[in-house]
Amino acid sequence: MKKAYHRAPEDLREIAPGRGACIASDMILVGGARVGYMYREAPDNDVDSGWRFFSGEESQEYVDDAANFAFYDVNTVANYDPEIVPLLGARTGSAFERDASGKFVAIPAPIDPDAN
Repeated sequence: MKKAYHRAPEDLREIAPGRGACIASDMILVGGARVGYMYREAPDNDVDSGWRFFSGEESQEYVDDAANFAFYDVNTVANYDPEIVPLLGARTGSAFERDASGKFVAIPAPIDPDAN
């Protein structure tokens, strides 16, 4: 099934070029939600930045369905929510979520149950 993105590709600007790829929720790219939760894990390959972006409203059932996520250029996600840009230089193992005022705050990174 083809996804209907919230923004047209021709409307995207160079906000965070050269940052690599990431995984992002359709709630952001299709639904138009702001990023509410983001973390950086070890990259899966040479083009992966390790960044993972969520709206923060995803249910466990939603997250468990891989069809609700895709790989994107980090610049694409930055066009949907430019407030992530100042955080993109954070190290692997970093995580951020929006607080009650809507500002990003650092939080403990998720623990990978499959990590040794």
